[in-house]
Amino acid sequence: MTSRKGPLSGLRVLEIAGIGPAPFCGMLLADLGADVVVVDRREPNPENIALGKAAITSRGKRSIAVDLKSAEDVATVLDLVENCDALIEGMRPGVMERLGLGPETCLGRNPRLVYGRMTGWGQEGPLAHAAGHDLNYVALSGALWYSGEPGEPPLSPPTLVGDIGGGALYLAVGILAAVMNARESGKGQVVDAAIVDGSAHMMNLILSLKAAGQFVSTRGESILDGPHWYSTYRCADGRFVSLGALEPKFYRLLREKLGLADDPEFANGYDAKAWPELRRRLAELFAMRSSGEWCALLEGTDVCFAPVLDPDEAARHPHMAARGVYREIDGALQAAPAPRFSATPTADPGPIPRTGTDTDSVLRDWVEKA
Repeated sequence: MTSRKGPLSGLRVLEIAGIGPAPFCGMLLADLGADVVVVDRREPNPENIALGKAAITSRGKRSIAVDLKSAEDVATVLDLVENCDALIEGMRPGVMERLGLGPETCLGRNPRLVYGRMTGWGQEGPLAHAAGHDLNYVALSGALWYSGEPGEPPLSPPTLVGDIGGGALYLAVGILAAVMNARESGKGQVVDAAIVDGSAHMMNLILSLKAAGQFVSTRGESILDGPHWYSTYRCADGRFVSLGALEPKFYRLLREKLGLADDPEFANGYDAKAWPELRRRLAELFAMRSSGEWCALLEGTDVCFAPVLDPDEAARHPHMAARGVYREIDGALQAAPAPRFSATPTADPGPIPRTGTDTDSVLRDWVEKA
């Protein structure tokens, strides 16, 4: 196998094929240089969406194909477990144990193994065995509460807050922390990464503001979900722009740019009782010009402004293009690896493997050379 680039070069991760946040975590580790091997099914699960060559979360990984109902193939997976640093699985609690690949068995084969478990509800608790998806987890954790307009149903960006933010990223941090500990202590452990835990943990900044009296439980009356200066607005061309003029100096500049510096109604921007009317007035104002005109006036200034772009538009935006944030690979738009490293830069995103195409090379690299 060719050497990999990035700060995680040399790290071996075995990923039991699944959907959603667990594969995303594996992609993140692969982007950063880890050798991630996916244990795919020989026969795909007909209930899962088949992404094939569009499975961006498989990029940079290698794939082996097995039948986990076969004792011989389970033994092969355990041979790989013996020679890796971490394992990722996203099954419901108890499934891996029934397959003969639970933590007790795997840690028995490799005491230094970090066994990463990705679920929505966690390994235990009244809901542990119930089905669920991103929206359900962030709803229960409290992370969905402040999303959306007052009086309207809360609306969350699909998969981002729960699956990715509270799930995949917390699993990645947990795995890396446990790997560091295993290298010091020689002992592996189980990492229980539940989306309800991670998305609740993400609330701590808001909970700090709540404790300081800056956030209340009523939607639309707090400094990040109610003010006219922290919102999105429709423009004359039907496009949207965003404002985030939170600090007083930014709000003063916004008023100057919008010709509202001498308007007494906008003088006290922190009076929550005035926010609904001031939002209405700003909505009327922004509806008078196109998004392009507002960008020409406000973008790049300290009013804290940005247009609301779809992914294709974001890829073409001068700032995003200058940083190379998005790339088109094999006809599909992909976001580049993140974050960036000065001493151990990552490589370009790796290819998306075909199921089982790397079985022989993985066994040769991980088992025969061990």
